[in-house]
Order: sequence, then structure tokens, then C-alpha cells
Amino acid sequence: MANDSGETTLFRMMLRPRWIGALVFALALAAGFAWLGQWQLERAIESGKAVEAPSETVLPLEQVAKPGGPITDKAVGQLVSFTATFTPGDEELLYGRLNLGHTGYWVVSHATVQIDGAPVALAVARGWAPDEATAKAAAARLADEPASEQRVTGRILPDEQPEVPADKKNPTAMRTLGVGALYNLWHGVDGMDVYSAYVVDRSAPAGLDRIDSPPPIAQTELNWLNVFYAAEWIIFAGFAIFLWYRLVKDAKQKEDELRELAEAEQAVAAAQGGPARAGKVE
Repeated sequence: MANDSGETTLFRMMLRPRWIGALVFALALAAGFAWLGQWQLERAIESGKAVEAPSETVLPLEQVAKPGGPITDKAVGQLVSFTATFTPGDEELLYGRLNLGHTGYWVVSHATVQIDGAPVALAVARGWAPDEATAKAAAARLADEPASEQRVTGRILPDEQPEVPADKKNPTAMRTLGVGALYNLWHGVDGMDVYSAYVVDRSAPAGLDRIDSPPPIAQTELNWLNVFYAAEWIIFAGFAIFLWYRLVKDAKQKEDELRELAEAEQAVAAAQGGPARAGKVE
């Protein structure tokens, strides 16, 4: 339907059967693109879900980690169990260690475990003390105990990077548990293999508090490639509707141009007194 001047509105153009059919096709195409976008987004969410590792199931140490190299990401935070012999006098103190929100000291011992029939050195964080005096007293008691085999259950964690002591008056003070630094202080380890990791004991000897060592937080990583593909499909869906609108608008513009041309020819013919030639409008 046209207005008084004979011009068809854009809305009336959209209601023509050919453009309604084109709209149905564009909507179907957009729905397909939207479904593909939703599928890609679901894939991104699914691949980004955290995989819960069975870190709270106690496993044998030799099954979880091997000496002589860094532990795997899967092994980090795993509860392990092993039989070890602690070397009296090889206790070291680590300062600035947090335990349930409080800063204090760790007492770290040198343990020897048997892996495939060979002795291997392993650092074990035995417990936490709120001050240096308490930590030294506990370390002294451990140094007086005779060497004997003990069953240990604890959480295995990766070796920490050493830090330069802030207190220049005490250059041997350690803040981080670097196995390499401890290895140089231990006795009877020449030529012995060593774990590039340490274990936080779940129990604590007399005079020390148990170290709070919660399970590792599951890491998630969103698949950004799938997110990018999802965004592409959503853009395509919107473009399908826009393309239909653009085609309708172009058709109206062309029809308006043809009508204006026909009107101009009729005006010229009327001015010259000749017959007017009607223009064909689609």
C-alpha cells in the first residue's frame, strides 16, 4: 500500500510476501548461527571446568613423585605416606611462615627414605612455632632423639625458590624451603639422590603446632578460542537479520528512484504537450 504521494513505506515493503519469505529464511539462518554460538560457548565452559584431583587420598610417595627432578602438576598437594629415618641435628628453621593467619617459624628435618632400594634425601616440614625460641627448643629436642624409622603422612609440595635474607646479620636465615640450600647443610648426603620437593607433615612433634596445609585449589582455564568462535557465530546471526533489512531498504530505495523517474518523465511530457510514458515499478 502506498501513501497519498504514491510512495510505499519501508514497513509496507517489509510486509510484501517476497520479503516475508526472505525474513523467515534470515531468521532460520540466524537461529542456526545462534545455536552454533551457544554450542561453542558450552564447549568453552565445559573445557574450563575444574578437574578435582584426588589429592586427599593418601598414596605411597614412590607412586606420586620420583627423586631427581621437579614433581608434576598433578602431584602438587597430594597426600603421601612413607617410612623415613630422620637425621638428628639436621633440623633447620624457616622464618616468616604463615599458619592459620599467624606468622611464625617452621622446623624442617632431613629425612631419608628408601626408593627402589636406594636412600633418597627428603625435606619434611615437621611443625610450626609462633616464635624463634619455641622453634629452637623444639629443634633441639628433635636433635636429641635417636635415629629411628617413622611412618609419615603429609602433603607433598614443590621446591621453593631461595630468597636473599633481609637480615644481613644472619645470612644463613631462611624464609623459603629451598631443597638445594638444605642439601648443602645436611650431613651424610654426598652422592645421595634428593627430592626436589618437600612434605608437610600432618602431625607435629612435641612443642610444635601442626602446620595447616589445605588441599590445593583446583585451577580452571577458560578456552578462549571457543569463546571467540561463539562470538563470531553471534555476529553472523545478527548480520543475517541486518542483511535482510538492508536488502528491503535497497529495494525500497530502487522503487522510489524508479517512481521519481516516472513522475519526472510524465511532468516533462505534460509540459511538452505529448503523451506521458509510464515507468514500470516493481
